[in-house]
Amino acid sequence: MEHVALPAAPEAAPVPWRAYARLAKLDIWDYYLSVPLVAALVLAAGSGAGAGTTVPVLALFLAGEVAMSAAMCTFDDVTGYRDGSDAVNYGPDAPARRLARKPLVAGTLTERQAIRFGWAAVALCVLCWAAAVAAAPARPWWAVAGTAVPAVFGFQYTWWLRISYNGFQEFFLAALGWFFVLPLYGLLTGRSDGFAVVQALVFGLGPLLFGVYSNTNDIPGDRAVGRRTAAVLLPPRGNAAFVAGCSALEAVLVVGSAAAGFAPWWFPLVMAPVIALRARQWVLGFVRGEILLARRLGIHLHRVCCALLIGTDLALAVFGGGL
Repeated sequence: MEHVALPAAPEAAPVPWRAYARLAKLDIWDYYLSVPLVAALVLAAGSGAGAGTTVPVLALFLAGEVAMSAAMCTFDDVTGYRDGSDAVNYGPDAPARRLARKPLVAGTLTERQAIRFGWAAVALCVLCWAAAVAAAPARPWWAVAGTAVPAVFGFQYTWWLRISYNGFQEFFLAALGWFFVLPLYGLLTGRSDGFAVVQALVFGLGPLLFGVYSNTNDIPGDRAVGRRTAAVLLPPRGNAAFVAGCSALEAVLVVGSAAAGFAPWWFPLVMAPVIALRARQWVLGFVRGEILLARRLGIHLHRVCCALLIGTDLALAVFGGGL
């Protein structure tokens, strides 16, 4: 009897790397600006180790940041896919957002693929940050602990503890920026100082001050799945006041640090464009109702703010107390 060959089962199509890049949100690199900021802070402090030690620590810490952010965004997408909030927020009634940014909703990745990728990113983060601590010229306990905290809790933004679902999302967005600055600064210098703390706080407010506009846009989807953001919990005027207060806090930190002597007297003058555009951002979002445009402005403002902070530190490194 002649043997009839059966057709082979079709192989799964390879997943383009772009789908994983979108899952990891690699195009949102705002948290990664903490590394050049810390490098400038170390130069201004004049107390860091040589380049042969500093550069590898900065590179390892940056790699860990990228991995942690990828894990956080991945598990956030898995959770949003499971509870349906992403389908609402990125559905056909939200044409201003690109569906391709949500590979699970778009169908370019499976849930299993995303979860495997998320855990691989967590493992890579832990390895990179452990290596950064081992290579660091200083290991004050608070810097080591500050590196461990985001490694343990960063991916739990919407996974396991589901931090952003339980009323702590806004604090998390700001605190992640703080943990990306101060511990790394401590590992490189062995200390902390007032101006470094101020810059870390201002840096952390940047992602918060575009995240709160996203939350305002996402109220229907977040409320439907029980995600308790400030935008969901507060009435519209209360949410507008909350965002205004966060914006004002940035200005208070800038002006107050100079008044208290932590920052040079001219620091508020350098940061004046950011303070002025924060007001414009709020008007754009809560007076004109252009929430997503205000969010986009917030992303650009954070980048401008980081450039001005880095410029301030480089000026102090070059001219020191002469400014």
